[in-house]
Amino acid sequence: MPKAIALARQVVDRVRSLPGVKSVGLTTDIPITSWGDTTWFRVVGRPWHGEHNDTPERDVSSGYFTTLGAKLLRGRYFSEAEDASKPRVAIINRALARQFFPGEDPIGKAISGLSNPPKPIEIVGVVEDIKEGALDTINRPVLYFPLNQSPSSYFILAVRTSQAGESLLPALSAAIHQINPGIVTAGGVAMSERINDSQSAYLHRSSAWLVGSFAALALLLGVVGLYGVVAYSVSQRTREIGVRMALGAERASVYRLILKEAGWLTTVGVVIGLIASLGAATLIRGLLFSVRSWDVPTLAIVAVVLGVSVLLASFLPARRAAAVNLKDALRAE
Repeated sequence: MPKAIALARQVVDRVRSLPGVKSVGLTTDIPITSWGDTTWFRVVGRPWHGEHNDTPERDVSSGYFTTLGAKLLRGRYFSEAEDASKPRVAIINRALARQFFPGEDPIGKAISGLSNPPKPIEIVGVVEDIKEGALDTINRPVLYFPLNQSPSSYFILAVRTSQAGESLLPALSAAIHQINPGIVTAGGVAMSERINDSQSAYLHRSSAWLVGSFAALALLLGVVGLYGVVAYSVSQRTREIGVRMALGAERASVYRLILKEAGWLTTVGVVIGLIASLGAATLIRGLLFSVRSWDVPTLAIVAVVLGVSVLLASFLPARRAAAVNLKDALRAE
């Protein structure tokens, strides 16, 4: 067994025994980074005309996909027994299956490098796309090979924990150095922090704060303007309210009349506004992460805020008008 593989297994066993560790995996490139190493391949059994299918590759351990929580769509994960003495195998992501095996089951099919004759590599699994590149890039086809079949001089440790990842980093480093003090460790960081500190997240977060600030200002101006217009229009009905009350109308019935009219206007305005906002959000959906263009909570909050402002703008002037002296109300212009 190569020394690199033996060391990798020692590290996995030692880290897996730490309190709070749920699963451990190894890889040559961590997600949310550059695309890293690439490889050329061809599909065995298909006509080849010299084309180069260039795709990123990752060498990973048997526990890597479980640690990342990557969903297995077809086939199986790698096993620890698959080393250089066994036939070569690979796992592909959904994007590669969709591009090179449309409408087919890729399990059991083979790919190879550009050697002639080709050395087949059997596809044993298909996993959900992992965000290997930057957050704002399209998922590319990716090939995953067993780390035991492709020994590397370095590897990246991925650990899933039942506690805050930052608190476990010193223990991870200490456990690795117990195996061999000469091992160099660097770059320990929680995945959530890695995502938040990525360039794509920073740029989109800055844009979101800027757009959100303008949106909040627009909402404030809308509420103030709407309140002022509705309150003014209701105050102009002071004479009408006075006449109604002089003829025997109760205050409650006057309130209901004003609020009913305001409610209809509010409903029509909110429906039109929701349609317009859905259209605008669809145009900027490329700037959104994990948020749909029809984000129901946001739309509901805005609709409620505007509706409450209209009802207050209708009720308060109506209440003041109903409280004035009837003679003064009838003399009002």
